[in-house]
Amino acid sequence: MKNKLLDKIKSKEAVIGIVGLGYVGLPLMLRFCESGYKVLGFDIDENKVEQLNAGRSYIEHISSNDIASARKTLFEATTDFSRGGEADALILCVPTPLNKYREPDISFITKTVESLKPYFRGGQVVSLESTTYPGTTDEELMPRMECGGLKVGKDLFLLYSPEREDPGNPDFTTQTIPKVYGGVTENCLEIGAALYGAVIDEVVPVSSTRAAELTKLLENIYRAVNIGLVNEMKIIADKMGIDIHEVIRAAATKPFGFVPYYPGPGLGGHCIPIDPFYLTWKAREFGLHTRFIELAGEINTSVSNFVITKTTQALNANKRAINGSRILVLGISYKKNVDDMRESPSVLLMEKLRELGAEISYSDPHIAVFPKMREHQFNLSSVSLNPKTIAEYDCVLLATDHDKFDYDMIKENAQIIIDSRGKYLEAAKNIIKA
Repeated sequence: MKNKLLDKIKSKEAVIGIVGLGYVGLPLMLRFCESGYKVLGFDIDENKVEQLNAGRSYIEHISSNDIASARKTLFEATTDFSRGGEADALILCVPTPLNKYREPDISFITKTVESLKPYFRGGQVVSLESTTYPGTTDEELMPRMECGGLKVGKDLFLLYSPEREDPGNPDFTTQTIPKVYGGVTENCLEIGAALYGAVIDEVVPVSSTRAAELTKLLENIYRAVNIGLVNEMKIIADKMGIDIHEVIRAAATKPFGFVPYYPGPGLGGHCIPIDPFYLTWKAREFGLHTRFIELAGEINTSVSNFVITKTTQALNANKRAINGSRILVLGISYKKNVDDMRESPSVLLMEKLRELGAEISYSDPHIAVFPKMREHQFNLSSVSLNPKTIAEYDCVLLATDHDKFDYDMIKENAQIIIDSRGKYLEAAKNIIKA
């Protein structure tokens, strides 16, 4: 089975199945198509499947031209999971959120595998790319794959390879970001080298799926902890009357021993706000309490309150109560220059301001209409920015610093600017650093 699958991968006769056609699955699909593989994409969202089969993209930084080109040649999208048996490789790129108790929710993974289970066959490789806790691949996937009598490592093969997409980053692509992967057995690892080595410039094997799972968590917890540090430093510096961004720029001139991280209004994106909880939950199984990681999470969560306090104080200084004030939030995606709103701190700020009685509007060049979200409802459309509209608001809150904003025009016309991103380097009467 192994040699036959290796031959199919090397000859590009292998059909690649990608489950979950979002910010991770869609770029991966394009990369396999670019490399000459036929790709079958699976998603439970009928609207997404219809758009893709019509050659249209629903993600801003992925062009419809690229989708249309792939569709004409090597790509097809479907909601029919019974076609899983057509794929020689099944790559799972499904969400791994938290439940209401802030505990790992791997139900998307288990439901996906249950949907595909009747169609597993000999000579297939399954690779999980969703972020998860160490042990998920061998504890949750392997038993389900073997329940029909097939043996992992002999009849079919199992990998874990964490996604490392950075949406909207022009400096790194799916092809150029090194790919970590671990296999359940040596045969699985060999298949992983062939599969990912065919489309990624550099592949990085590790000794086990658990090592690969923990690699992803370390990468993002490292960032979360360092961001928590600079967010706490920001609050301290503010009390001392010092601009933390000036301090970070100065510290970054040290050529060794310092890596700059920058404060903001809170963590965003699918990975960094969520991944620490996956490890802290799993660590409790071993009787460990991850105090350092959890403290960073508390700081990153509470920093939004600091921004709200600074907003309230600025309005009070202008003889305005926050209740009834018109506040324009600039940028509602979780980071600049993308349309991705997953775990966006901007939305949390909007919720808190609305609870305090403020009249909220937003402007975002990448998000024309506030989308439907599970936990947040705003019936709003993006406000077009010009001197007149800017001047009409009691306060402008810079939450996400998109490059498309005209920062000089905003500065010249806004009554108050709450700068939570350190965008404005020079002090001005109407600019409040938060």
